[in-house]
Amino acid sequence: MSQSLAGKTAVVTGSARGIGFAVASKLAEAGATVVVSDLDEAATEEAAAKIPGAHGIPCDVRDEEQVKSLVEQTVAVTGGLHIMVPNAGVAKAMPLTSMDLAAWRAVMSVNLDGVFLAIRYAAPAIIAAGGGTIVTLGSVTATAGTPLIGHYAASKAAVVNLTQTAAVELRAHNVRVNAVLPGFVGTHLVTDEVESFETMLGIPAGGFDALMDQKQGRLGTEDEVAEAVLFLADERSSFCTGTPLLLDGGLRASLF
Repeated sequence: MSQSLAGKTAVVTGSARGIGFAVASKLAEAGATVVVSDLDEAATEEAAAKIPGAHGIPCDVRDEEQVKSLVEQTVAVTGGLHIMVPNAGVAKAMPLTSMDLAAWRAVMSVNLDGVFLAIRYAAPAIIAAGGGTIVTLGSVTATAGTPLIGHYAASKAAVVNLTQTAAVELRAHNVRVNAVLPGFVGTHLVTDEVESFETMLGIPAGGFDALMDQKQGRLGTEDEVAEAVLFLADERSSFCTGTPLLLDGGLRASLF
């Protein structure tokens, strides 16, 4: 792989497993010094140990002081910050009429507040380093109503808008801000909820896979999302900012 990110430092939140780990690994392969960050300290250290040259710094993205400290520690340990990927996210299938405010806030605090805090504290550090990129993780669910994950979809729609606002505000400071909007990817966030989706939507057992085959051809892969993040993080996308990049196998391209 081309060392397109050589000399750069990248932080990826929620990167102990899943898409976050794939992104951290991909950025490291491209030459970046990567900081793996997740809620669980042991999982963070274990994941970082699997990526050559990576550092592990645990962080609860719901906690402002921890996010601020994550950025400060990254700069202290690596000498700067050039790429921030606020990836941490949660979801739990439930209809709106069964969702209490605590469940709503539990998703919003990670998926939206965590992204805001990452941008808020990473942007000044990236500016101080001479510029760089922020790549947020949205979702195809940001583009339309999505039954049973209304809190998740709403949070991702807000992330897209926040990304575009940050792109405009930070453009003059040589900081590009873009979002990747994956379709349904074969991670635990999807696979753990398949039975709930089938039960609550009245889909026969095994029907979720057939639905995915119809709508987007197949489930996406973590590596495909990581490749999209890498593209937006390096200079191949130098004229791209404020862009929500759909990565959904054609899900949004057809009504049927």
